[in-house]
Amino acid sequence: MRTLPPGLQARLETGCTTLATAWILRRTDGVVLGFTDHDADLVVDGVTCHAASGFDASAAAEKLGFAPSAAEVAGALVDDAIAEADLRAGRYYGATVEVHCVDWERPDLTVHLSTLTLGSVTREGKAFRAELRSRASALDVERGRLYTPRCSADLGDARCGVDLTGPDRRGEAVVVATGEASLVLSGLTLDIDRLAGGRLAVTSGAAAGWSVEIAAASVVSGGVRLSLWQSPPEQPAPGDAVTVTIGCDKSFATCRDRFANALNFRGFPHMPGIDRILSVPVPGEGGHDGSVVG
Repeated sequence: MRTLPPGLQARLETGCTTLATAWILRRTDGVVLGFTDHDADLVVDGVTCHAASGFDASAAAEKLGFAPSAAEVAGALVDDAIAEADLRAGRYYGATVEVHCVDWERPDLTVHLSTLTLGSVTREGKAFRAELRSRASALDVERGRLYTPRCSADLGDARCGVDLTGPDRRGEAVVVATGEASLVLSGLTLDIDRLAGGRLAVTSGAAAGWSVEIAAASVVSGGVRLSLWQSPPEQPAPGDAVTVTIGCDKSFATCRDRFANALNFRGFPHMPGIDRILSVPVPGEGGHDGSVVG
């Protein structure tokens, strides 16, 4: 049970209804923002919580045990601190949100109700809705290795060990056209059949520093079109430079034949599938003679 500050406890006992909710949001890049559903700005825990920010939160029920609880916070892009480009770039994902109950006549009287983590964010025009996850949600995160036939490493990382610095694995190019979630590049010499699952990193212009996984690649008039899994926060302009690396479908055959990296394969390629598990012996048919499952 939470202990209320003496002043706030006394005001509640007298039936005072001068209470407001404040949210202090701390992004993973160090940016700190404050919001309140009151009609005037409040300073809570040294952070200015802006009014008229369009923020509104649904009720959240705390539960006993380890079951994760969740709530939602909705808002409109009416506060200068909330940029649509930041939401689109995922800069709010994983941010912590401190929820405070505040006496708006005495902002020094406050109760820290909970600390939540910002989850998925969905946008509808100029409005957005974000999922707030309790700390118990960390218990749902998968730990350790997964028992799957495909590799669990990312191409080129420490667990994979593949060198991506070669000219047939990494290339430089220039943007010549842009789309909703695609770019047309000029000067890219990599094999387009190996680009799916690879990575594109913007190295100049307004979107410099942003990178994304490549969904598909195709040859078009003027260059190579890359379809991306996510739209950039700032649209690259023609002439911006990018770096592209090839991808991997994470199968054992690709790891062995294309990269000669079978010893570092982080999957279980000989794991029987569900069809093998559910199959039954049939007289006259092979596959049930005790040999290695291929």
